[in-house]
Amino acid sequence: MIQRRDFIKSSIGISALMGNANLYTQTPSEASPISNEERMQRIGKAQELLQKNNMVALILDAGTTMQYFTGLSWYPSERSMLVIIPAKGELTYICPYFEEDRLLELIKIGKQVRTWHENENPFELCIKTIKDFGFASGQIGIEEQTRFFISNGLQKAGQQFQLVSGDPVSVTCRLIKSPAEIALMQKANDITTLAIQAGIAALTEGCTPRQISQKIAQKHSELGAQHGFASVTFGVATSFPHGSSRKQILQKGDLVMLDCGCQVDGYESDITRTVVFGEPTQKQIDIWNLEKLAQQAGFEAAVLGAPCENVDLAARGLLVKAGFGPAYKLPGLPHRTGHGIGMDGHEWGNMVKGNKLPLQVGMCFSIEPTIAIPGEFGVRLEDCVYMTEHGPTWFSQPSPSISQPFT
Repeated sequence: MIQRRDFIKSSIGISALMGNANLYTQTPSEASPISNEERMQRIGKAQELLQKNNMVALILDAGTTMQYFTGLSWYPSERSMLVIIPAKGELTYICPYFEEDRLLELIKIGKQVRTWHENENPFELCIKTIKDFGFASGQIGIEEQTRFFISNGLQKAGQQFQLVSGDPVSVTCRLIKSPAEIALMQKANDITTLAIQAGIAALTEGCTPRQISQKIAQKHSELGAQHGFASVTFGVATSFPHGSSRKQILQKGDLVMLDCGCQVDGYESDITRTVVFGEPTQKQIDIWNLEKLAQQAGFEAAVLGAPCENVDLAARGLLVKAGFGPAYKLPGLPHRTGHGIGMDGHEWGNMVKGNKLPLQVGMCFSIEPTIAIPGEFGVRLEDCVYMTEHGPTWFSQPSPSISQPFT
């Protein structure tokens, strides 16, 4: 428990932070966009996994996984633009005829494009393309975010094929991040760290969450990132893990929760800080300190080879021993302790009871064991880590104390 004299000393720091938005001048780390060479390696790995899992092809709808393998960002309209990664052969685009010229301007990987006219069936073209690769039957992997009308159309067009989950290919590839991906995520986290500091510096009595969110968004943009989100809550609303629609006006003594993220060249950050506007009560200090201990317990449980669930069990177990819960009950920790992160803010590799997936080098995830006390307040400290050969490493250093959100 922090002693009062220590709090008075450290509160000088947070007061200065609130009064000076330009106090922090750190420069975000450098990172380069993902190269086409790395994308080709990803496609090669996907083809190895297709063969290993007895699939003839993986079909990608417009979305994050298409961008992961090809570098192509495409709006998911009703006119299907699909990518086929065959178990053997060259990646192929299935494109509306009148969009071909635009696609050719954007393509970074692959040269094969097959087009369909408005009166034709794109799914029949997909099946014909797979047959042209030499596959008369077999399993076709469908990426999990593929829209139903596409998978349904493929099934009708290719009844000699069996549609199966493409997760053993797409998830296996995306779950493990390369050094280049981690560098982009590090830059995104560095920028969000500075953006949250700017948000805290803008706290003034009578302000609204929206005003602080706008400051954070502005800072994200100023530093060259694409703003993702800035969920800011005051007082009782902090007990809602994902915010509240109630009117909030900042008052002295309110807890302030700032949950924020941005994107750098396609890769996400996610950081949460909880501070007090003014002098905290002893209960606020005690709960904040308990939250910090729970976050550290989760970090220490992130051991290579151990199941993902151990991170959740360690953090939640500490809170239960302190009288919260049990399990997911309130007051306590109502959600999983962490989620995977990468090109999407929430990815696979969740830190939750029942997930036996072993922790591996290159996995990235959050550690955020919220303590929610309905009708009073909530405290969440969220930082993300990446797994190395020596264990977990923080993307953003944990908050040292209730009055010092960053080191």
